[in-house]
Amino acid sequence: MTEQPTSFERPQPGVDPAEARGALLRTPKQLGDPALPDRARADAAPGGPGTAAPRGAGKDGKGKEPPVNGPEHSQPATTEPGAHRPRPAPEAIPAQPGAEQERTTGGQERRTGRGLPPGRPMPMRRDGDRLRFVGAATRRIARGLDLDEIVMGLCRATVPTFSDAILVYLRDPLPVGDERPTGPVVLRLRRTDRIPPERDTDEVLLPSAFDPEPEPSALADLSTLTTELCEVRPGGALNEVLRGVRPVFADAPAARDALPELLGEGGEAVVPGGQHAILAPLRGRRRVIGAALFLRRPERLAFEADDLLVAAQLATHSALGIDKAVLYGREAYIADELQRTMLPETLPRPTGVRLASRYLPAAETARVGGDWYDAIPLPGSRVALVVGDVMGHSMTSAAIMGQLRTTAQTLAGLDLPPQEVLHHLDEQAQRLGTDRMATCLYAVYDPVTHRITIANAGHPPPVLLHLGGRAEVLRVPPGAPIGVGGVDFEAVELDAPAGATLLLYTDGLVESRLRDVWTGIEQLREKLAATAQLTGPDHPPPLEALCDEVLDMLGPGDRDDDIALLAARFDGIAPSDVAYWTLEPEETAPGQARRLARRALARWDLEELTDSVELLVSEVVTNAVRYASRPVTLRLLRTDVLRCEVGDDVPQLPRLRQARATDEGGRGLYLVNKLARRWGATRLSTGKVVWFELNRG
Repeated sequence: MTEQPTSFERPQPGVDPAEARGALLRTPKQLGDPALPDRARADAAPGGPGTAAPRGAGKDGKGKEPPVNGPEHSQPATTEPGAHRPRPAPEAIPAQPGAEQERTTGGQERRTGRGLPPGRPMPMRRDGDRLRFVGAATRRIARGLDLDEIVMGLCRATVPTFSDAILVYLRDPLPVGDERPTGPVVLRLRRTDRIPPERDTDEVLLPSAFDPEPEPSALADLSTLTTELCEVRPGGALNEVLRGVRPVFADAPAARDALPELLGEGGEAVVPGGQHAILAPLRGRRRVIGAALFLRRPERLAFEADDLLVAAQLATHSALGIDKAVLYGREAYIADELQRTMLPETLPRPTGVRLASRYLPAAETARVGGDWYDAIPLPGSRVALVVGDVMGHSMTSAAIMGQLRTTAQTLAGLDLPPQEVLHHLDEQAQRLGTDRMATCLYAVYDPVTHRITIANAGHPPPVLLHLGGRAEVLRVPPGAPIGVGGVDFEAVELDAPAGATLLLYTDGLVESRLRDVWTGIEQLREKLAATAQLTGPDHPPPLEALCDEVLDMLGPGDRDDDIALLAARFDGIAPSDVAYWTLEPEETAPGQARRLARRALARWDLEELTDSVELLVSEVVTNAVRYASRPVTLRLLRTDVLRCEVGDDVPQLPRLRQARATDEGGRGLYLVNKLARRWGATRLSTGKVVWFELNRG
């Protein structure tokens, strides 16, 4: 479908009528040009006062063709001194100088069939021209999605076709929806637009009202001549014009008083005299949100009464579009904030593993989705790696994803096995609704044993990139998606060698309309292997660069769904950095724990921590053996910090409380809290673990 030219004038031959800046202001044509419609032609009449020169003679009689005005708002042709200049015909329909003698046989008007008096211009169908212009302009305005696009569409659609310059003022801040703004109404100059010098076909510069610069080659920006901010005073002239909603000519009494208030001191100098400017309020769905000022050069035909209707249409469509753009911007902001709070803001730094992640929305216009990832530290320096995908990529999917992610974090804190975590997630999804389906993969990595336990609920299998460059798709039981109900999940335990990288992802990375999921998984495996070859067999690729390389495998048609990606590099903890003992719950256990800790610190050359470690270990082991019925475990881990873990079979967690002056105990945890870098207690399925950390050196 071809867009009609957004202009009142006839386009030049060879010029695209839908060109982005509209038709040129002045379009020279010869008399009897076949491009003109037949209804605008007539038989030529003898020349005389009020008629154009005969064909072949210009104003200087040297055979140059005179310029022919378009149907509206074009520069009138220059005539001989004393010659009568044709005036617009009745019904506000302008004539075309040089073509006013073209009539049907017998001097009758083709449209009405009535005779015309000698010298009277031939009227044209200006209503159709206006309709075509308004239709094309509103289509251009409606194409914008955000505020800047809509305002730019208004400016580009009206300059230079409808006006030579435009100033657009909008409320600051713009009200959103049904919000009732507080405080004074302030208008901010949002955009100015004018005819660029290269589009002035007659090389006629704007007069001093438009161009205060002395150099005729540089056109000044209107924004430098007007104030940027304008406060609308209650009861003032500008407030009355805006409340009236309807566009008015600048020479109207109300507008004459309102323009100085809008444009500031000296700003009214940019407004030409007469009806060469229109002030149009911009009214949205519930209130006036700004104003637009349309300006024409003094030598151009002035605005007419019907142009007020055109300005009203442009202002209405622009204001409604701005209202919707503001609402859309608020919705997009809420969606972004929702997605940002649902996903981890930063990844933790657990012992023995390094992490990197990526999230890509399905599209810029749909920035929320149901994909998520998480990394949760667990007792014993372990870490839980989670990736999931709720069906759809809408606000509802994001909300369900947030609930499932919170549930997974709570279940991980209970140190449940991976298959039990998926079972409880399945129950939670059924409580949320019958159609709440999701896939999830839950893995627990232990850096001490260099093992990983994985359970799957209908999710694509992870890929393990070994240190030598071999990429392996792990054989994990697929399981049923979360939300099906009544399904058992199975966990497998696999080796996680040091230097290997585990990649967890959602199906948006490997599945699209152009490829099935298994083809995408094979391409992912090949991409990881090729990337690892670049760094050699002894050095794994950097995690952040690896994530970027993985996302580069996406083609133009591969973004059908949002994508979550979590990469884990297994460093592990060397056996020489781990000390582990089992103590019987007896009165001699605290002393034995102090001796064992002292020997381990001496072996690790950490004697400077001996006093603090002996005191804290003694307090924690004493609390454990007081209530335990089974052996107590003691473990020391040497990493970037020194970590001590004491486990027992009592599920009650110790709490820091204020001991009274008469109490004989209850102060051990205060010592731990004062001396340790960090400390905490975690409930296990078999009891609990109390741990603390000390800085090394």
